[in-house]
Amino acid sequence: MLTVTLPPITRVLLQAVLESIRDSLNEQLVIPEWLVDIFLGYGDAGAAHYTQMPDEGRIKTVDFKDTFLDAQHLINSFPHYDVTFVTGSSSSGGNGSSKISTGSGQYDPAALPAPPYKVTFPTDQQQLQIAPGSTKRGADAESTLGSTTTAAEGTASGSTKPVLLVEHYKPVNMGPYPEDKPKGNEVRFTPVQAEAVSSGVQPGLTMVVGPPGTGKTDTAVQILQVLYHNCPGQRTLLITHSNQALNDLFAKMVARDIPARYLLRLGMGERDLDVDDDFSRAGRVNNMLARRLQLLAEVERLASLLGVASAEYTCETAGYFWLLHVLSRWEKFSAAVSSAEHKGRAASVGELFPFKEYFADAPQPLFKGDSYEEDMEVAAGCFRHLRQLFQELEETRPFELLKGQADRVSYLCTKQAKVVAMTCTHAALKRREFINLGLKYDNIVMEEAGQVLEIETFIPMVLQRQEDSIARLKRVILIGDHHQLPPVVQNMAFQKYSHLDQSLFARFIRLGTPYVELNAQGRARPSIASLYNWRYGGLQDLPAVTQNPVFQAANPGFGYDYQLVNVPDFNGRGESEPMPYYYQNLGEAEYIVAVYSFMRLLGYPANKISILTTYNGQKDLIRD
Repeated sequence: MLTVTLPPITRVLLQAVLESIRDSLNEQLVIPEWLVDIFLGYGDAGAAHYTQMPDEGRIKTVDFKDTFLDAQHLINSFPHYDVTFVTGSSSSGGNGSSKISTGSGQYDPAALPAPPYKVTFPTDQQQLQIAPGSTKRGADAESTLGSTTTAAEGTASGSTKPVLLVEHYKPVNMGPYPEDKPKGNEVRFTPVQAEAVSSGVQPGLTMVVGPPGTGKTDTAVQILQVLYHNCPGQRTLLITHSNQALNDLFAKMVARDIPARYLLRLGMGERDLDVDDDFSRAGRVNNMLARRLQLLAEVERLASLLGVASAEYTCETAGYFWLLHVLSRWEKFSAAVSSAEHKGRAASVGELFPFKEYFADAPQPLFKGDSYEEDMEVAAGCFRHLRQLFQELEETRPFELLKGQADRVSYLCTKQAKVVAMTCTHAALKRREFINLGLKYDNIVMEEAGQVLEIETFIPMVLQRQEDSIARLKRVILIGDHHQLPPVVQNMAFQKYSHLDQSLFARFIRLGTPYVELNAQGRARPSIASLYNWRYGGLQDLPAVTQNPVFQAANPGFGYDYQLVNVPDFNGRGESEPMPYYYQNLGEAEYIVAVYSFMRLLGYPANKISILTTYNGQKDLIRD
């Protein structure tokens, strides 16, 4: 009998993971019906692709928000469609509207409306097309998806492209303050990335293969952004393999147009998150309570300016104040400026607006008095700002009523947060706790899916109890690269004979499941990218790589972009193993430290130099 003694922390972690696996085996688990056959490895591997999903679950019109930077960007992102812009008062093409078709290439770019856009996809499932070359499958896979791709390639060159209706809309004015303006996207997504976003928003299984530097994280953030605004009532679980990747993804998501009160970061890695706010469970609760005091102070200030008798406001009494004093004044104002006496008179808006004193600290002048329509839009924006204030107060009311910290944390996890982020290890450790809390979610977005064990990919899908044997899960989005590091399995027997080093992501691709492979990198010089782009078949360079002077300038002190250096044995000794699995090579360590010192003497800043090694022993030797 072999007895293995583990450190206490490792023993506790292993026990929790084994309990999650055991509970999963003993419970009746329900995963979505569209995923069952693919997960078990039989049937049509493309049946869960959004082009094959039932019509009733698919989103016909998608608000892409800030995905597209201009009209030409949208046209280039859907080359397989006849992109038709609908201008005027009706998106259906009725009276007061006109259409600009771009399928023939004969159109005036200056006449195209500016973003943002709502895109209506064809209602006929047979007309749903994927971008040629964007979605791939295994060579032995056969399904209707293969014919769909072929049809897309055929229609892309002809005049019978399916029509994609695009409607421009004016962004809603959310208030007069600079912070009321939503944070926008600055990334010019490629057509393949746009296909990944379009697929990720629709129900079903979306798989995205991202070679190095192709923008996997930016694509994942945009999927979350568009998904939140199109399905605001749904909750999403965000999973990664490592804390570092999760923090990078979460930090980018915080900088986008998703309110911070809907974001939650679970796990020990939250302390390394490089953002201003605290997004842990306790941090979010404290933030909500602090925000409640700020909002109630704003309510008291508004009441004082309106001449309402001051009182100690709570979230509940603030709701009554909204109905009796704020909403009623806005309705009277709307009726007054719409009357025959004031309608169309720009000066009347500023004269009759009842909340001018409250917005005295906003950028002035609040009402310019030049246009009735413009001033009414400013007034509506001010009202939306107030409505948002009281809506946020209503959302903080449960934190006011619940007195215990544990109850507040439970409510935060199960009701308040719309995007819950954690590592796959944390999901396995805390599965029983999540089940007891009653955690509910509709979507899963998993990055680094190619580095995650199959069981670690499966556990996040079953962190919630099923209701009436119906799976609530609507979308599974797996993002990774099966050509890079596989899951780490230290036991060689399990790794080689049980194939535990094969991730679920890699297995799905071997089965022929459709996947979107990002095809343009913007991280490395073309000469360096040539070292690995052969592995992906068609990996291109973004324009920034070939046009940016940073990528074109030489590296001072070096004659080549990259070098492979053979380091001979140092003092007659090469690689050593002072302890089991603790490998060191003194000669290589001395060489790389000399290169580092040389670069520092030339003026390279330390934070711009990275030294990578495959062994912990070598890392410790280099640091010494």
